[in-house]
Amino acid sequence: MPFPHASEALSRFTVLDLTRVRSGPTCVRQLADWGATVIKIDALTEDSGGEQPGGPRRGSDFQNLHRNKRAMTLNLKDERGLAVFKRLAAKADVVVENFRPDVKKKLGIDYESLREINPRIVYGSISGFGQDGPYHKRPGFDQIAQGMGGLMSITGAPGEGPMRVGIPVADLTAGLFCAMGILTALLEREVSGKGQWVQTSLLQAQIFMLDFQAARWLMEKEVAKQAGNNHPTSIPTGVFKTSDGYINIATTGGRIWERCAQAIGAPELYSHPDYATAPARSKNRDALNAEIEKRTVTKSTETWVREFNEAGVPCGPIYAIDQMFEDAQVRHLGIAQDVPNDEDRHIRLVGQPVTLSRTPSKMVARPPEFGEQTDEVLAEFGFNAEEIAKLRQAKVV
Repeated sequence: MPFPHASEALSRFTVLDLTRVRSGPTCVRQLADWGATVIKIDALTEDSGGEQPGGPRRGSDFQNLHRNKRAMTLNLKDERGLAVFKRLAAKADVVVENFRPDVKKKLGIDYESLREINPRIVYGSISGFGQDGPYHKRPGFDQIAQGMGGLMSITGAPGEGPMRVGIPVADLTAGLFCAMGILTALLEREVSGKGQWVQTSLLQAQIFMLDFQAARWLMEKEVAKQAGNNHPTSIPTGVFKTSDGYINIATTGGRIWERCAQAIGAPELYSHPDYATAPARSKNRDALNAEIEKRTVTKSTETWVREFNEAGVPCGPIYAIDQMFEDAQVRHLGIAQDVPNDEDRHIRLVGQPVTLSRTPSKMVARPPEFGEQTDEVLAEFGFNAEEIAKLRQAKVV
């Protein structure tokens, strides 16, 4: 039976997936979820054992990263395996890898090598620090990029030292940016007929994500500092205790600050000279936060969410992950989705956060087992039964 497409949006494209761990699979997941034919190349070596870095194949992490794909095994360190890969690449649209920059050159599967056999190939690369430069050979990890990219210096409470963010934000954003670059290159190819090399790194992605904090340094030479749960410019914005937990309150100007003061039953705070203007509120933020929290601790989170919303004050509860998935709006959005599978296994994963009206993304296939569709894929690329048998006998696939 033909392999189902998760969407019709990218169904005309074929992607060879050489990625592992997180940043690369995050990129390819975007392509697979929007319908591209994705072939995950499982490294076939004596010590591979059917696993890869990033946890067990049937673990939640691997399952979430590799749905809507097929997989084949291939030994790229064998000359015959390299020849097989080049035969696949000659017909593919996209190759994605996140090796260290020198590895692909040693294997003979770098962009320049593949471009010779397929000038239309779009080649996506994710590295720790870039494909060249003084650090390009260093191994890159998310937390290192968070530190070098400035994020840890502005995360956490003032005076308590640098703090990593609770998600692998450099890995995830590098993957998303690489996917965006690949889609841009595919669009451009429709005009020029030529492929190109798409490059990003954990470090570049992390710096980009600093956004206005980075711009404030580049334009005004202002170095952002840790602010804890306080917003760096909009005050009062932050976390406040309630009688049974915590709540986020966000004000973005004088009018909303007035509504907030009214909602907590303290209209005098709005006219108080220490809090009447944005600069004054910034200067006296700790005292203002304390005044607000005196009021918020008297009622439950649920009560405050209702009352602040009725007053037109942006707010929200602070959920643990299990609570988040039970929220009425989250359930309505349907982002937690079941993955069909013949084994009747429970596979429930996070779907795409974007909706397309005509070509939506769906969960259509569980993540593949190690090399599950090797023969099927090779046959589709023109290998006959005798060739496949010889490759298996030689342990190339």
